[in-house]
Amino acid sequence: MPFRLTARVAFETISMAAIRILIVDDSVVIRKVLSETLAEDRALEVVGTASDGRLGLAKIAQLHPDLVTLDVEMPVMNGLETLAELRKLHPKLPVVMFSTLTEHGAAATLDALTLGASDYATKPSNSGNMATAVEAIRAELIPKIKALCRGVAKLKLPAPRPAVAVRRPANRRIEIVTIGSSTGGPNALAEVLPRLPRDFPVPIVMVQHMPPIFTRLLAERLSAHCEIRVHEGKAEDVISPGQAWIAPGDFHMTVKRAGRGGQLQLNQGRRENSCRPAVDVLFRSVADAYGAGTLGVVMTGMGSDGVIGAQLIRQRGGEVIVQDEASSVVWGMPGLVCAAGQADGVYPLAQLGQEIMRRVLQSRAPRVVSTAGKIDPAEMENRAR
Repeated sequence: MPFRLTARVAFETISMAAIRILIVDDSVVIRKVLSETLAEDRALEVVGTASDGRLGLAKIAQLHPDLVTLDVEMPVMNGLETLAELRKLHPKLPVVMFSTLTEHGAAATLDALTLGASDYATKPSNSGNMATAVEAIRAELIPKIKALCRGVAKLKLPAPRPAVAVRRPANRRIEIVTIGSSTGGPNALAEVLPRLPRDFPVPIVMVQHMPPIFTRLLAERLSAHCEIRVHEGKAEDVISPGQAWIAPGDFHMTVKRAGRGGQLQLNQGRRENSCRPAVDVLFRSVADAYGAGTLGVVMTGMGSDGVIGAQLIRQRGGEVIVQDEASSVVWGMPGLVCAAGQADGVYPLAQLGQEIMRRVLQSRAPRVVSTAGKIDPAEMENRAR
């Protein structure tokens, strides 16, 4: 019987304890809207607020929250300064940054993720429609809080299944790598991509759940620290080995065959898994275009995006590997791929880059025939290293 993604990923409170939240923001309006909206959910409890970072640090010591929401722009001590100090004192405390959807806000958010922020949410405008702001908090922020606080609200995933057996062509060569990530993804990508050499033999296409502006800045930062070049995807871009493309915020990215290579397409079709860009959209197109020549990689992230796409990649004869639970900020996306029996391997973040390289090279190594006339897998493994 094929795996079906039914429900939903449920949260079970332990001992009925609500998740204790501290809000640090210099805006009275934002503090009020956040407090009232979060308080509507019985699994959450706002235990305090602070108008600047210095007060926020003092209240952490007093209130012992399970999670902190932290504004980027504040007087006295801004969000980045506060986060740096917070991480010295509370290295494991989940922190969600609140940033504006601007160039400056996006850059500060990426800085915050590098400094150890757990995730981010885009900040409602003081002058915007209040109903829209409340709905954004419900849809974006509350699920992130629950996913990050799984020590208080336990994330219940289906039990992992053994990988489903898939017939693969004996002479298959990996021709493309496609990666999906969400919560914790920017730092995970910054760990994996720099491990790939300049002459990496296939192109890489990626979805990281992020809004516009953020994806362009992320591509620029990754490219500055990698041997391969990393771009924000554009319509009609021709993909080539030794380079990577990340889907732009608010656009689905797909790949189609163009001659002997591939070409990117963008669209603003309906959201899938509440996401645009969506991993499933990209994975589906890559599976259609490259079939058994696809290596899919699912990394840290909340939700189920990528599960159906991973299944399709493997149905077409490709492979899928995922990040393990211990190294994931949230083991939602990779965990559900495992639960669906669609993972050919599970690896710590520190080993993912090496494993991607190993699988790509091994698939492209010359087939070595033993004296008995059979393929010698051990010799192929040695040549691929």
